[in-house]
Amino acid sequence: MFIKDNSTTNPMGDPVECGEELGHLASGGDVRNCAVYARLYNPTVGRFEKALSQLEGTEATVAFASGMAALSALLLAVREDGDHVVAVRPMYGSSDHLLASGMLGARVDFCRPDEVGDHIRPETALVFVETPSNPTLDLVDIADVVRQAGKVPVGVDSTFATPVLQRPVEQGATFVLHSGTKFLGGHGDVVAGTISTTEAWARRLRSVRVMTGALLHPLGAYLLHRGLQTLPIRVRTAQASARALAERLSGHPAVARVQYPGLPGGDPKGLLGRQMKGPGSLLSFDLRGGLDAALSLLSRVRLATPAVSLGSCDTLIQHPWSMTHRVVPPETKREMGVTEGLIRLSVGLEDPEDLWADLEQALA
Repeated sequence: MFIKDNSTTNPMGDPVECGEELGHLASGGDVRNCAVYARLYNPTVGRFEKALSQLEGTEATVAFASGMAALSALLLAVREDGDHVVAVRPMYGSSDHLLASGMLGARVDFCRPDEVGDHIRPETALVFVETPSNPTLDLVDIADVVRQAGKVPVGVDSTFATPVLQRPVEQGATFVLHSGTKFLGGHGDVVAGTISTTEAWARRLRSVRVMTGALLHPLGAYLLHRGLQTLPIRVRTAQASARALAERLSGHPAVARVQYPGLPGGDPKGLLGRQMKGPGSLLSFDLRGGLDAALSLLSRVRLATPAVSLGSCDTLIQHPWSMTHRVVPPETKREMGVTEGLIRLSVGLEDPEDLWADLEQALA
């Protein structure tokens, strides 16, 4: 029984029993009878974790203070199995930066999805992919990556899809990562990260979380748990608007190319319907005028908000070259398809006609 759920610490009954519980939690176990200390466990966080596990179809979820804290914990958790990681580009700029830096001791090979098998070594401990990818909206065949990886566990950043549209464990993935800041919270008022996986892996991840102090704040967990209630309707509503905007943008003379899985040619491997239930609510488009046109567009929009992040009720528009992928070297950005004229649009819940009117006047 928890005596003081709202406290940073919890009164001890039997000191020996609570000491044993502390050791159990520190080694990655789930709570049994005494939460001991707020860095080790919080019941509000635990309730959110159980809810997300049900949505993802996994045994457990471990929630962190941010998406980058979650990825960092995963890299540390797999280290006892090897120090080599295979990572598929493109991906979120900060994830790319962390992996490329070698800061956490991982030696990383970057590759395209069909090259994963060529990079697997005896010391490979993780294959990491993001699908749909940020910011190009490329779709990666998770089942094929799992096949190439063999016995190496595969982690999938599924932030853009959410469990409404994609459940990577059904394709054989071991880890499902989310920046909970995005769709799971859905209102731009919480920063969080999650990893859904097996209980055995969750124990490793909880142990890392305890040692690094990366537990999600309980208020954040409350907001995320609340956000899950509206997740399906938010995702599907924004997806319908994104599809309409993608179609209109693809016919605009100022736009050279629109990248959206729901457009003809946007899903070359036929993953919609097989891996994903829909194309989602993010799209990107290249402007014919390059950098100057991109910056001009951002200065002229009035309804869409120029800002990083995504998955909020608000439509957010940003320039990956100078914002989310600024920390990635220019030559790498170009290899990933991130050009100076690329714009990423996270469609929110505004009326799609109002959004189109805003984009049209900004593109004029």
